[in-house]
Amino acid sequence: MLLNDKREKLFSELKAEKDYGIFLAAQMGGVPQELQLMVQTAVFDEAVEGLRPRNQYVIRALGVVEHRISLGIFGSLFIAEEHPVLLHYNVPRAVIHFEGQADDVNELVLDINQAYLSTFGPWREMVKDLNREQPLVDLLLSGSGVLGTMPEPGAERMVRVLKHHGMEGRTEAISRYDSNDEHGRSRQMKLLGIDDSYFVALDFTVDELGKI
Repeated sequence: MLLNDKREKLFSELKAEKDYGIFLAAQMGGVPQELQLMVQTAVFDEAVEGLRPRNQYVIRALGVVEHRISLGIFGSLFIAEEHPVLLHYNVPRAVIHFEGQADDVNELVLDINQAYLSTFGPWREMVKDLNREQPLVDLLLSGSGVLGTMPEPGAERMVRVLKHHGMEGRTEAISRYDSNDEHGRSRQMKLLGIDDSYFVALDFTVDELGKI
């Protein structure tokens, strides 16, 4: 965590039941791959049946590699180092090999979909991690081949699904970059979540607007 960071103050203003945030704007920062996010905290005032503004903050996302933005009122804001979205960045990948045929290929496809969803949630599209040389049913009926390539937790789940359906499955690890760069700095990505919005970046800093 960087010095003079106001994230704890921001988090404290979003803890209570009547605390809300407003995602006001997002803009490019002063360096490549930097986004600046403008948020305001507020509390619900029953007397006026509306939100009473508190403070404004700028969150700088440094080294952004992926984002999804939805402006407006939000109730949840968090920074995480472990999240399904981060698996594609922080975890080694593996190729999934299979042999054999399932008794019911349609049931196998359903189980593959369910295993993927339970690992990566709604954040990823399974088709992007599977072998797209032919339709999935045709691939599974071929008797052997490569099911796809995905982060190891997902690949291991797929192997268990294949074996559950009487097939052989194995993973082949793929070498990846070191977790630290040549200067010893971490390459591990973090995630900032703001309700339905998220930002994957190397780090985040928080400053309070209008305050030194």
